[in-house]
Amino acid sequence: MREVSADKAYLAEPNLDAIAAVGALPFIPFKSNSREMEHPNEHWRKMWAYFDLKAEEFLRHYHRRSNVESTFGAMKAKFGGSVRSKLFAAQVNEVLAKVLLWNLSCSAAGET
Repeated sequence: MREVSADKAYLAEPNLDAIAAVGALPFIPFKSNSREMEHPNEHWRKMWAYFDLKAEEFLRHYHRRSNVESTFGAMKAKFGGSVRSKLFAAQVNEVLAKVLLWNLSCSAAGET
C-alpha cells in the first residue's frame, strides 16, 4: 500500500499513525477548523505541508477515491449490498466472487 485516500471522518492521529506505520501516504482532506502546522502530530504536519505546497496534486490523489466509491456503488446496485454468509472466510469469498463477477461483466461489456 502506497497511498490511503479517505474522507474527513478519518482525520485522526491514530489513523495517520497507522497509515505511516505501513509506509503509506495519507490523502485526507482537512476539516474547516483544522489548525495548520500547530498540530502536535508529525504525520499531520507532513500532510498539511504537502497540502499547503501542492494542493492540486494532493487533491488529485484524494479524488481517486471517487473512482472507488463509484465502482462500489455500481457493484452494490448490480449484486446487492449485503453479504449473506455467516463465517468470516465465507464472507471474504462472497465479496471476492462479487468483485470477480464485476470485473468479468465489465470485460464482457468492453469496459476497462
